[in-house]
Amino acid sequence: MSPRAGLDRGTIVAAAAELTDELGFEEVTLALLARKLNVKSPSLYNHMNGLPELKEQLTLLGLERLNMQLEQGIGEKSGKEGVLKAANAYLTFADQHPGLYTLIQRSPSGDSTRLQALSGEVVDRMIAVLEPYQLDEASRIHAVRGFRSLLHGFASIKQGGGFGMPIAIDDSLSFALECFFLGLEQKKKPLQ
Repeated sequence: MSPRAGLDRGTIVAAAAELTDELGFEEVTLALLARKLNVKSPSLYNHMNGLPELKEQLTLLGLERLNMQLEQGIGEKSGKEGVLKAANAYLTFADQHPGLYTLIQRSPSGDSTRLQALSGEVVDRMIAVLEPYQLDEASRIHAVRGFRSLLHGFASIKQGGGFGMPIAIDDSLSFALECFFLGLEQKKKPLQ
């Protein structure tokens, strides 16, 4: 079967990303995707080798978009201002792309060098904003993991509707980040 005119991998992945953000990847089927694209399911196999490959392509797209959001959000900032901008960019991505956000939460495995590279770029961006704190190598990784955990906690609880108390979520985030900054200051290497 020859590929349908106007249908390509990029079009398929973009449509699948919309469905993923709307419904969650678990609800995306090739039949549903084919209906969205107004094609028959077998047409998708000319461009994609089933749901596992689609999931990998969506994860790549999610990491690309997160990296772009972080790059634009952070700019050249570092230290406290850079961390705040990174937090805003990260949480904005999670709000705008809840399905893709869920897909990128797993550490890349297997032999996908592109997934490894994109995940590494996210970590490198976070390490760069922490540079003014002069942390040793292990502490940088701990700080990035802690920062990611803090942001993921806010993103996932917010997505699940779990913040029900009558206190502004942004105020709670600011409080948590201030505590994070105090911890970073405590771990800062003394100048030699």
